[in-house]
Amino acid sequence: MISINTEKIRLIDKEQFETLYQISKSLNSAIYQDSLISDTLDLIIKVINAERGLFLKYSEDTKNYLIIAARNVKQEDIRDLSAFSSGIIQKVIERKEPCLYHDVQNDPNISQFKSIQIHNIKSILGVPIFRDDKVWGVILVDSQLQRKEFTDQNLLFLDFFSNLVSLSLDKITNIEKLSDENSILRNQLQLVKQIPELIGESQSMQRMISLIHKVAATDASVLLLGESGTGKELVARAIHNLSARNNLPYLAQFCGSIPDTLLESELFGYKRGAFTGANNDKKGLFEVANKGTFFLDEIADISIALQAKLLRVLQNKEIIRLGDTNVIKVDVRIIAATNKDLHQLTKEEKFREDLFYRLNVFPIKIPPLRERRGDIPLLVDHFIKKYLGKRIYLDPSAMKILESYTWPGNVRQLENVIQRALILCGDDKLLPEHVIIEDDGDKLTFNGTLKDFEKIILKKRLDEFNGNRTLVAKSLGVSVRWVQLKIKELSDNI
Repeated sequence: MISINTEKIRLIDKEQFETLYQISKSLNSAIYQDSLISDTLDLIIKVINAERGLFLKYSEDTKNYLIIAARNVKQEDIRDLSAFSSGIIQKVIERKEPCLYHDVQNDPNISQFKSIQIHNIKSILGVPIFRDDKVWGVILVDSQLQRKEFTDQNLLFLDFFSNLVSLSLDKITNIEKLSDENSILRNQLQLVKQIPELIGESQSMQRMISLIHKVAATDASVLLLGESGTGKELVARAIHNLSARNNLPYLAQFCGSIPDTLLESELFGYKRGAFTGANNDKKGLFEVANKGTFFLDEIADISIALQAKLLRVLQNKEIIRLGDTNVIKVDVRIIAATNKDLHQLTKEEKFREDLFYRLNVFPIKIPPLRERRGDIPLLVDHFIKKYLGKRIYLDPSAMKILESYTWPGNVRQLENVIQRALILCGDDKLLPEHVIIEDDGDKLTFNGTLKDFEKIILKKRLDEFNGNRTLVAKSLGVSVRWVQLKIKELSDNI
């Protein structure tokens, strides 16, 4: 169906020929971009002196249309297909040949189409695009004015363009197919690809790793939520390493228990003479991290005054050094972390609500170790290899102690316990007596009755698991029914 009459090429003027040459180069370029057809349609509208253009895909099986690009003379997108004449589109498809209508309002064969009357369309050019001898799509340009430029010569130009598209369809389709397949494979890879720094195969860890992969591909602000010792800094660094900024700076700043003035000078920098001891200009960490990633740990601890300055960084991407009046532009991805309930703090007016929503674009909850006990053997093995560089014998009873403990200090506490045990065992065998876990005083010095002890441990487990009786039962090695009966029995004291 694709044919190019070389004799007819002479009928195309210089501007049209140069446009076709430019379009052919684009269609045969190494990289196919989504904007290519829109840009090409703009060229056609300009050369033909039309007011609007449409490039649509047609399915012979479903008889449906799909807009690939629709533009007006102002190079704006047109989203509504009904703005064009579906009757003319259908005629081009049925006739399988180019169509030219100089004055559609007075043409008895087509003037009855409602879209022509509604939109006051006067002139139309339409050509089919073929693939495998079937109509794959339609190119349509029209005008609401009497256009002398809607000529056989311009119809020929449009026909040549449709032939170029037909010749490029295999390439375009294959590139789109490869792009789709690549997206699918990347998505599937994210579901299984591990992050070396984050050890664990539990469902909660796999969910978190999947979220890390997804958000790393963006520049969105991330808020890491989790208890102390769960590994928030490791997650922040993983997001940076997987992002497009991975070759640029990564900085981290702990915000807890640091005097406000000191933290402000560290974050924003200062000018010479800004305060006593400021003998030279100093860049703040936001400037140093420009184009990279900045991790702010324990963000809930910063003052309201400093929160306002941080909000400016997120909203306007700018800072002002202490003692200065000049605004400095910075492009920094912010990852913040806290072990506190920021939403509750905003209700108590201890944390700015606008800053909370700026930080909370993509929250990630890091699971505590007690919610992923199945990962404890993997973590223990990891820490043994980390500190000894080899595997050693681990007594099953020692592992049972490690797996049954609730780990209020999470992974950090587990690492400390393993490091201490390895020192005691002398890199030979790790036995139960080497596992020393410092617990809170009420367990270590308890002198009450068994019922009193049940009250204490049941209340602690209910607090740890936010009242989830199933998790409490699992942690105690008992049935949910037992927990329910005990709660009822001890309800006056719990």
